[in-house]
Amino acid sequence: MPTYDYRCEANGQVYEVRHAMALRPKTWGELRAAGALAEDATIPDDTPVTKLMTAAGVVSSRVLKNPEAPACARSGCAGNCR
Repeated sequence: MPTYDYRCEANGQVYEVRHAMALRPKTWGELRAAGALAEDATIPDDTPVTKLMTAAGVVSSRVLKNPEAPACARSGCAGNCR
């Protein structure tokens, strides 16, 4: 499951939360109901969350258009491809 960063609007803290991609929570209660929230049980269920953009959420279009096979597929593996 992917990891997302959410900011709690009540206390301003940022929390790392793991949940399915299909989940689009608006409150901490929705995160708890999905079993995604294991931290800070003191946040009220009706507190809004804000999903933050992280570096993992950004994909360069240049990477997607690269027609060349990765080094591992071209017999150029340096041993760090596994």
